[in-house]
Amino acid sequence: MTEPHDSHRGTEPAEDLGWALGSLLRSYRERIGPLLEDVPHGPRGYQTLCEVIRGEQPSQLALATHLGIDRTVMTYLIDGLVEAGLVERRQNPADRRQRQVVATARGRRLVARTCGRVAAAEEEVLGGLEPGERDVLRRLLAKAALVDGRTSHDPDACAVVTEDG
Repeated sequence: MTEPHDSHRGTEPAEDLGWALGSLLRSYRERIGPLLEDVPHGPRGYQTLCEVIRGEQPSQLALATHLGIDRTVMTYLIDGLVEAGLVERRQNPADRRQRQVVATARGRRLVARTCGRVAAAEEEVLGGLEPGERDVLRRLLAKAALVDGRTSHDPDACAVVTEDG
């Protein structure tokens, strides 16, 4: 009789990227989810709203591509944000064939009000690390996520709404 396959046998938790990412993601969702109950589609809606505020994506399709969200799903997600008065679709002045998604004043206020609580919850998720280690982890994860180097997440949406104040 053969033993069942154990893909984790001999693998230390520090070496098991899938386990570590999954564990962090579960912890992130547990802490962030309750903070975003008033945002349509929860964390995904908040992430989309933050990206809209950054203003780097010229169209709904570009936004979907950048966030890795199916374009059909993105349509429903944006519809929910529009219905909540957090974003609106406008004709793109640079390309009249495109619709641009733009944050409303209400959407900017929501992000400004929420981003501090989200940041605090993120710090809790990474609480087992020293502050310098948290910074390194964030930079390395961003670097790994932005492999092609064409996308930037600067400036931070929280900084944008504070600057636009």
